[in-house]
Amino acid sequence: MSNEPGTPPQRHLPGHIAAALAGAGGAGDSAGQPWAGRSLAGNDAKIHNFEDDDGTADAGYLAAVTALKAGRGDEAGVVASLATARVFIPIVAQLAEEAEGQDGLQADKQADMALVTLKAADGRTAMPAFTSAAALAAWHPEARPVAVYAARAALSAVSEGAELLVLDPGADVTFVVRRPAMWALAQQHNWIPSYTDGELASEMRLAARGFTAVRSMELLPGRGVAARAAGGSVLAGGGAGPELQVVLYLADGLDAEGVQQLVTGLQAEWSRNVLFGERVDSIEIKLRRAVH
Repeated sequence: MSNEPGTPPQRHLPGHIAAALAGAGGAGDSAGQPWAGRSLAGNDAKIHNFEDDDGTADAGYLAAVTALKAGRGDEAGVVASLATARVFIPIVAQLAEEAEGQDGLQADKQADMALVTLKAADGRTAMPAFTSAAALAAWHPEARPVAVYAARAALSAVSEGAELLVLDPGADVTFVVRRPAMWALAQQHNWIPSYTDGELASEMRLAARGFTAVRSMELLPGRGVAARAAGGSVLAGGGAGPELQVVLYLADGLDAEGVQQLVTGLQAEWSRNVLFGERVDSIEIKLRRAVH
């Protein structure tokens, strides 16, 4: 038996993330310099903030992705490598104002610079980031690459209401940093995947004690953890989710309505748990008979 994957309801940002955003600005770049008045020509088109940056991907990130592709690493290792990595955020010009001249003709257009956001397949907002300038140029030749540390990119993604940070869309390996990992990266904290999180498992089992039909529970990687490289190989991490599979072992005797009520009640109980809200992006529930 199985249940359709679910996404925990949208929550208010934790206070520590909201406080970080409050001091992060929004009208300026990662160095605090305002976007207003910037030009995309000449020297202004150069990569800022990292003067000696050659535009190539961070060596630590490349090593982590190589280990993931070879089956020696995991997605936690890739996210950990981002803690000190530089990435590029694509900035594009968008029309802000178009005035009418005295002769009735359209005057010069004024353009603002804007972050790019995407819509994921499930409708969630995602922010693209690129590990190299070449990858960004291949994806959007007219976008301006702004170099920032990945932690700052994650903070920007949160401020834009994005729930996913997508690294190198369209490249050989596209790696999705899901919301809990993105929040951890923004706070510069270590990230533990929900399916290996012992503290989370304890909290979820504690919440399930009020449901006598639940004999035991198991937390496993969900089917949305895996990602597929452009060449067709499957990677054990970097997918958009659902990332957590909850296997419930139930006592005999429940009919279909009873099972549905149990699952609904459990999900409601979990959703009220702060730890669950911060560490679980999306889940799928599998039902099994308890072994006597």
